Amino acid sequence: MKHLGVAGQLIFVLLAALLVFGFVTAAKEGEMRRQCTSPCLVKPDYLGAERTAPDFALKDLDGKEVKLSNYRGKAVVLNFWTKTCRPCLEEMPELVKLHELLKEKNAVLVTVSTDEGPNDVRDALKAASREPITFPVLFDPSSAIVREKYGSRLFPETWIIDPRGVIRARFDGAKTWTHAVILQFIDEIASGVYCPVTIKGGHVSGKGAKLCLEANEAN
Repeated sequence: MKHLGVAGQLIFVLLAALLVFGFVTAAKEGEMRRQCTSPCLVKPDYLGAERTAPDFALKDLDGKEVKLSNYRGKAVVLNFWTKTCRPCLEEMPELVKLHELLKEKNAVLVTVSTDEGPNDVRDALKAASREPITFPVLFDPSSAIVREKYGSRLFPETWIIDPRGVIRARFDGAKTWTHAVILQFIDEIASGVYCPVTIKGGHVSGKGAKLCLEANEAN
C-alpha cells in the first residue's frame, strides 16, 4: 500500500507538472498570437529589428532643419515620396488623416520628398491633400538619405521606426494608413510590443512565423 501511495503521489505530481506546462505553453502561445496578429495581417515587406534607422538632418517646408533623432522616444512613420509619383500623391489624403490620428498615440508622421524644395511641391501637395499639410515635409533632392542611407528607389516607401530608433517594418507602395489593423500595428510599435517574426525578401522566419503563414493562408 505504501508503494502504491508513493506511486500515486508521483503520478499526481507528474500530472500536475503536465497541466502547469500546458497552461504556461498556452499562455505563451496566446501572448505571441496577440503580439503577432496585427503585423501578420498588415503584411509588411520587411519586419524585424536588425538595423538602427540612419539619422539625418533635412530642411522642411519653412527652411527649418529637422533631425530624425529629434523624435527619439516616439515611434516614427517615415514616408518617402516624390511629386512625379502618382501613388504618392493619391496617398496624401490618407497621410493627412494618419497624422491627426497619431496625435493620440506615442507616434509621429515624417515625410521626405526627393523633389528640389518647397516651391517645387506646394501646388502638388495642395491639390493632392485637399487639406493644409501640418505634418513635417522634408527635402532630400540629392537622395543622399533616401537612396544612399535607406536604399529606397521606388515610391512611396514607408518605414516604421520604434521609439529607440530601431527599424521595425517597411512597406513598399501606398497603403490605407487609417485602417484599424495598421493603426493597431503602429500603436504596438510605439508601446514596445514586438512580434518575434522576421520578414525579409519574402521569407518569413522566427518563433511566430507559423502565425504569419496561417494569416496569409486565411487571406
